[in-house]
This record gives sequence, structure tokens and C-alpha cells, in this order.
Amino acid sequence: MAEGEFILETRGLTKEFAGFVAVSDVNLKIRRGSIHALIGPNGAGKTTCFNLLTKFLRPSKGEILYNGRDITAEKPADVARLGLVRSFQISAVFPHLTALENVRVALQRQHGQSFDFWRSKSILNKFNSRALELLDDVGLSDFASTPAVEMPYGRKRALEIATTLALDPEMMLLDEPMAGMGHEDIDKIAALIKRISANHTILMVEHNLNVVSNLSHHITVLTRGRVLAEGDYATLTKDERVKEAYLGAGHA
Repeated sequence: MAEGEFILETRGLTKEFAGFVAVSDVNLKIRRGSIHALIGPNGAGKTTCFNLLTKFLRPSKGEILYNGRDITAEKPADVARLGLVRSFQISAVFPHLTALENVRVALQRQHGQSFDFWRSKSILNKFNSRALELLDDVGLSDFASTPAVEMPYGRKRALEIATTLALDPEMMLLDEPMAGMGHEDIDKIAALIKRISANHTILMVEHNLNVVSNLSHHITVLTRGRVLAEGDYATLTKDERVKEAYLGAGHA
């Protein structure tokens, strides 16, 4: 393999909770510049994996490497500063701020400043140009002055992605980005994810298999905390183990 081909790797990643093994000996290799999906039935360990990768949980065993650096013992904020960002880390939007103000707050953080709502407008306004660019990138130019609480659900999710992009991440972890969306919003967010993947590596947990099949370069299937199978969508749909554990459980 070429040097630096994989941006994120796990080796023997394991997490136990009071004797219950939620994640067991998981070895992931996320190729730089790809969209990699993590799928599996409920309780498969997907969210626990995400929490381990972004350091909200400490592994019981195993290693996590990001850009070749061992980040197993790093804190969540330090991992985010390295460029590995999970969407909700920063993107839980402030409901009564406008879309522009939400992105501007995230840009403050990216530039090493705290979330100081009381700072003078002149200081905050210097972030306006970049904030407007990011809103345009995610199709929200028309919502710049709209409070987040008044935005349609799908547009609010796009705003979350914009606030994540404000941190200039190298790799984004998206936890069920299509959850709760109708067809029109799903199509918009799927197109957005595809567009931003040109400059970012993306690892996503997603239950919508149409989205997974259309977006993902590589898929890892988890079941009962273990890796069941890996490959592209066409390969996995022919795998009898995957059909039995996941696709055959009303998700085909």
C-alpha cells in the first residue's frame, strides 16, 4: 500500500461495558479521500465505534491511528483540532441564532477564539464573508438571516454540515445524516455530501441503504460489535451473511 493511503485506522478496537462487549476487535482502514459507510442492524456497535473514534469513549483495548499518529489517548477537542471532526461536536446549532450567526460562531472556534456572544459586532463581522461562502456551499444562501429554529429540518441538517465545514476538517464523521428526512431532503443532503467529499474524507453511519449504495466507495458491516464483512455495495448485497444479518431484516 502507498504511504499515507489510509487516513484513519483502528487495530483491535474493543469496548466493554461492565462485562458487555459493545465493540470487539474492530479493524478499520479508511482510505483517504473516500466516502466510507459503517452499517449494521440496531445494536451492532456503530455509535460506540463513532464515540471511540472521536474520543468520547476510551477503548478497553486497541489502537486508533489518524494520519499515522496514535490518537488512542487523545482528548476529543485535541482530535478535532487535528482535523477529525464528528458533525455534532460543533454543529449542534443554536436555535435562536440565524444561519449566518451559527456558522460565524463555528468560524470563531476554528480561529482559536471562544464562543463569545458578547464580542463587538465589528470583531464578529470579519467572519461574515467566509460564513456566507459556507452557506452558499451547502445551498443555504437564502437562509442566511433565518433563525435556525425556523428552518425546515433538512435545511437545519445542512446548516449542521456548514458549521462542521467551518472547522476546516480533513475528515468528517457523519452520524445518520439522513435521519428523519423526506425524499427531497435526502436527495439534497446526499448531493451535498458527494460534493464536499471532493475535499474531505467522510465516514458515515447511515441506515438508508439507497444512500449508502449511491454514495459509498467502501462499506463496513458491523453486527454484534464485530466486523461481519467489507467491500463495495454490489459485493455485499451478494454476501449471504450480510443478507441474513442486515439486508434480510427488513432493510433490503
